[in-house]
Amino acid sequence: MFKKTLYVSIFVLFITHNVFAAGLITQGDVLNLERCIDIALQNHPSINAAASTVRASESRIGQARANYFPQVTFQSSYQRIGPASLSSLNVDPYNQYSNTLNLSQNLFDFGKTFDQIQIQSLGTESARADLQDVSGQVVLGVKQAYYGFLQTKMSRNVAMETVDQFHQHHEIAKAFFETGKSSKIDVTSAEVNLSNAKINLLKAENALRIAKVTLNNAMGITNNPAYEIKDDLAYRPYEISLEQALQNAYKNRPDLLSTLKKKEGLEKTIDLNKKGYLPVLSGNAAYGYTGNDTTTDKSWNVGLILTFPLFTGLSTKYQIDEARANLDFLKANEDSLLQKVSLEIESAYLSLKEAEERISAGKLVVTQAEETVELAKGRYSAGVGSSIEITDAMITLNNSKMTYITALSDYSVAQANLEKAMGVQK
Repeated sequence: MFKKTLYVSIFVLFITHNVFAAGLITQGDVLNLERCIDIALQNHPSINAAASTVRASESRIGQARANYFPQVTFQSSYQRIGPASLSSLNVDPYNQYSNTLNLSQNLFDFGKTFDQIQIQSLGTESARADLQDVSGQVVLGVKQAYYGFLQTKMSRNVAMETVDQFHQHHEIAKAFFETGKSSKIDVTSAEVNLSNAKINLLKAENALRIAKVTLNNAMGITNNPAYEIKDDLAYRPYEISLEQALQNAYKNRPDLLSTLKKKEGLEKTIDLNKKGYLPVLSGNAAYGYTGNDTTTDKSWNVGLILTFPLFTGLSTKYQIDEARANLDFLKANEDSLLQKVSLEIESAYLSLKEAEERISAGKLVVTQAEETVELAKGRYSAGVGSSIEITDAMITLNNSKMTYITALSDYSVAQANLEKAMGVQK
């Protein structure tokens, strides 16, 4: 009955989890960045794994605290005893049994239990900081995939516009050829350009499908209903100085906090190992009885035990040495992490400023390229321009739009990297 109930419970939990995961997105939803991040924080497996590590660390606190409480054990034994085969005594087989209830209590251990609890508490705080760090990495992955999808979608739209423009030019070239205003080579050139534009559109559409899969993976979801992404890839000034960014990072980075808690835990581990030279005072009590088929003897005892480690093969010394070496190792890693934080902040900050400059320049280039296309079309219609001039102008416009879109995406991604480097969770 218990097994049946257990299997049913597991099945219900499994179905509930799948229904909940499927309910994160419904058919036709339009997701913005915040919604994508919320879905990832609820569903991403790496966050679930880090949360499990936190729960395991919390359990270790309880394990360490258990030494404050009495330990109760019960022992029971039964034997069926018969005479030895070579014995001259004629003894019938008989039953022998014993039952004993034992109670032990740690009375005084010079703070060893307290130190163990503190060490495990610091380990839990470190695990929670690691969970925040994992969450921040997941958020960054969602932002990168989200902006990458928007960049790919805008690039696909540019490819569609390019196909339309080359199609219009092809129709004009055919009309001019039929009226004798242009040669056959203009029509052929327009057909080639149109075919190349269609091929680029196919590539852009496939890239968009791949970007959607990448976003799904970043959110930790699969087999989800069809949804749309809100088009909000736009320039929004992000005002912060490099000094402020560094200060925020040193104050808020969860990996720095995790390292700090681990360092404090190792310092307490050294203190705990030093107490291995000190004795432990404990009390015990027992009540039980032993007997056979004819007699029963009851007994009880109460006492104190002082355990003094006179010689342990220098194990305590080596435990202290190991803890000190681990602490030195962690301090070196902390210095390396501080350098890494500085590098991440400065790199993201410089990338942000560089992309910002490219956005303003790229916007101007797009405007100029659009004007060039209109002038080239006008010259061709007037009979003073060439088909090659229109083709070059269209290709330049396409490249200008792609450059501008890339600058917008790079700016958003650089901002996301800067926020992750500063320890911003969302």
